[in-house]
Amino acid sequence: MSNIYNFKVKTIDGSETTLEKYKGQVLLIVNTASKCGFTSQYKGLEDLFKKYQDKGFQVLAFPCNQFGAQEPGDEKEIQSFCSLTYDVSFPLFAKIDVNGDEAAPLYNFLKSNVKGLLGSETIKWNFTKFLVDSTGKPIKRYAPQTKPEDIEKDIIELLN
Repeated sequence: MSNIYNFKVKTIDGSETTLEKYKGQVLLIVNTASKCGFTSQYKGLEDLFKKYQDKGFQVLAFPCNQFGAQEPGDEKEIQSFCSLTYDVSFPLFAKIDVNGDEAAPLYNFLKSNVKGLLGSETIKWNFTKFLVDSTGKPIKRYAPQTKPEDIEKDIIELLN
């Protein structure tokens, strides 16, 4: 595959869909967790989403429990936490694996197209972020400690 649009994913409510509806938009795809030291990044992600959604930008959050068991809840608990704690309005998807034999095909695609530190494909921790251009091509990976606001200039560049 040359873009992300045909990958099947499950929404937070369990419906199966593809990423086709995001065609033509700039995306920031993030593996998230509710009990992580980086969880407060939800606020920055929401701020970016609200600021640029009308210009063709989306944040897509994929909860993951592979790092320190920091996403132990089910989808209803995750959705409730995100809504009540951070007023998240961007799309949340069902919990997935991002590494290993059970890794979501979308994440295998992202990792193989935009490698991490020293050429590694492995996701190191929660809140690793992938910036995807409006053609569905992954173009940049950001480390978990990279704050959402530090990605803003790259988003603006792709939106222009």
